[in-house]
Amino acid sequence: MVVTSLKLQDLIEEIRGAKTQAQEREVIQRECAHIRASFRDGDPAQRHRQLAKLLYVHMLGYPAHFGQMECLKLIASPRFTDKRVGYLGAMLLLDERHDAHLLITNSIKNDLSQGFQPVQGLALCTLSTMGSADMCRDLVPEVEKLLLQPSPYVRKKAILTAVHMIRKAPELSSVFLPPCTQLLQEHHHGILLTTMTLITELCEQSPAALRHFRKVVPQLVQILRTLVTTGYSAEHSIAGVSDPFLQVQILRLLRILGRSHEESSEAMNDLLAQVATNTDTSRNAGSAILFETVLTIMDIRSAAGLRVLAVNILGRFLLNSDKNIRYVALTSLLRLVQSDHGAVQRHRPTVVECLQETDASLSRRALELSLALVNSSNVRAMIRELQAFLEYCPPDLRADCASGILLAAERFAPSKRWHIDTILHVLTTVGTHVRDDAVANLIQLIGGARELHAYSVCRLYSALANDISQQPLVQVAAWCIGEFGDLLLEGNCEETEPLQVEEEEVLALLEKVLQSHLSLPATRAYALTALMKLSTRFRGDNNRIRQVVSIYGSCVDVELQQRAVEYNTLFRKYDHMRAAILERMPLVERGGTRVEEEEKESNKAAQLSEAAAPVPAEPQASKLLDLLHLLDGSSGEAPCPPPQDPPPGGTLVHLLDLPCAPAPPAAIPDCKAFERDGVQLNLSFIRPPETPALLLITVTTTNSSGGDVTHFTCQAAVPKSLQLQLQAPSGDTVPARSSLPITQLFRILNPNKAPLRLKLRLTYHHLGQSVQETFEVNNLPVETWQ
Repeated sequence: MVVTSLKLQDLIEEIRGAKTQAQEREVIQRECAHIRASFRDGDPAQRHRQLAKLLYVHMLGYPAHFGQMECLKLIASPRFTDKRVGYLGAMLLLDERHDAHLLITNSIKNDLSQGFQPVQGLALCTLSTMGSADMCRDLVPEVEKLLLQPSPYVRKKAILTAVHMIRKAPELSSVFLPPCTQLLQEHHHGILLTTMTLITELCEQSPAALRHFRKVVPQLVQILRTLVTTGYSAEHSIAGVSDPFLQVQILRLLRILGRSHEESSEAMNDLLAQVATNTDTSRNAGSAILFETVLTIMDIRSAAGLRVLAVNILGRFLLNSDKNIRYVALTSLLRLVQSDHGAVQRHRPTVVECLQETDASLSRRALELSLALVNSSNVRAMIRELQAFLEYCPPDLRADCASGILLAAERFAPSKRWHIDTILHVLTTVGTHVRDDAVANLIQLIGGARELHAYSVCRLYSALANDISQQPLVQVAAWCIGEFGDLLLEGNCEETEPLQVEEEEVLALLEKVLQSHLSLPATRAYALTALMKLSTRFRGDNNRIRQVVSIYGSCVDVELQQRAVEYNTLFRKYDHMRAAILERMPLVERGGTRVEEEEKESNKAAQLSEAAAPVPAEPQASKLLDLLHLLDGSSGEAPCPPPQDPPPGGTLVHLLDLPCAPAPPAAIPDCKAFERDGVQLNLSFIRPPETPALLLITVTTTNSSGGDVTHFTCQAAVPKSLQLQLQAPSGDTVPARSSLPITQLFRILNPNKAPLRLKLRLTYHHLGQSVQETFEVNNLPVETWQ
């Protein structure tokens, strides 16, 4: 029994009625077989019906490539019903990757030349959907003629097709400049809206077009003023707002034309003020217009009063009941906080209230903006609000909130005691979510505040007695008790209630830390060292301390075992030296001394060099075959080669990477590898004379902008003929306008003296955005490999 082909409606009903995926596939396979047979028979009357069914099958995700040539046949047909389905099939089944799309160029050209508007509309839609650059160049005369046709239906489609042509072939921009001037005289909504889109695309693609259309700014201002006051037609008004889509498009175009241009900005200032004050914000249409107005005011060279008005509009958005509008306002204020800090500060109470939003995206944006608003005058109040938020904020925000509080306290702390109290509060509340350098920073801070040693050790001891689960807090407390345990026994804690503590209580607390299953190996190491130091701080018998230390001499953790063995040896053989060895630690300076010395050495060498920097050599393709693929892995780090054997007798010199010869190294000029929004990355070079094949590159990242750079990572790759080793960076955060850069050392071994090619990938968060840059450093001095 032969099963006849189904109609489209029957096919849709049968597919929808399939109860399993297997039944659906069976129906589709059976019908596709009928469609192929019909195509082979070549029945012109059934071709468009069969293709319509195939397009539905394609929309369901099943293969339909065998219908491409049928689309071409239907487009060439003189019947409108065939052309309609043929053009639809071409838009769905063809694109630039298929050579078959070039075969319809002549058909589109013929259809554009005839006067039947529905066919012209189909041809224009197809060309704007899948037209390649070559097709656009071939058909640009026909589209240009249609731009000035009397029918609005064809003209607006021709304008949108021109937008596609400019994107595919930017050199065609000059063709559409004269028609745009005439199109601005139109009063039809569709033509004006598409014309604004075309002019916007022209200005973004061509600087010449941008200069050309700056002359029509007064005309655009007049069109927008007419829209605001009277409107073109009531049918395009939404919720009492006259043609909001056209208003938004004109504002976007004005923003492009007024950017970095004083005369154009001056011409639109009064209009922007009128729009900002007269637009109703009770509906979304009015809010959309106001938001575009704010963006335009901020991007052009507007007056100071107008910028304050824009910030106040965003402040009103924060009080809107719509979460989307509040999110847009927070994002926009975050962009403006650096340029208009004072105006944004007026809305600080409202921003802080947004921290209590239940929506995670809103509370995150409010947190970022709140941290950006912290300065020296409001640091106490803002940190108090942020600390309150830290106690109930979602778990995924705790790390960012804690990191932001610590950075703000470091930059704007009014006193050292307040700074210590702030960090202690963070460590007590969410100690497990703080950055890795929080422990070292607090130790550095306490060590440098001699007058607060007693106060700090009392606060930390009390916090440790209440909770030993926060590992960073336990580590700082153990260090502080070990250094200043004698001050803890004295009970003089400055402006706090006297704390009476016995030696046995302190030792018992540290033993509790050592025995706790919550303690990390690093925390146990802090506690063990603290016990050892207390053997010289306390006046009592040290037998208890010696017993605890001896227990860990057989610990499975190698680090703890080594410490315990060394401390036992110190008790048994060098007891007379124990007091001197375990005296208080001197103040540790920030930063790595080795990196600083290398920077100084490199800078001196650069200053002594009188020769001009040589021109970088051109890259060789043969040396870069695999360079682009080295960063494709999940980690993105270059493989670390095994450490090179140092020359005999030069082990210490090799470890310090310092020249062993008395003569200074050859001068290698520094180079700037990257700069964006105040974030700058510089490279300095040293080649140790005892290892000529080794190149040391110190990567220094600075931040001169007004926003912190966080989560900074720098990855590198070199050709396979070289060996690269990346050492750990000095940190992952560069505070705003800070003199504390991030430094990282690259060790490159180049035994064959091949031309050096270095590719870097930078990832970081800056000004509320996640940035990733991958680039090749193409200005490396030739001295780095010769």
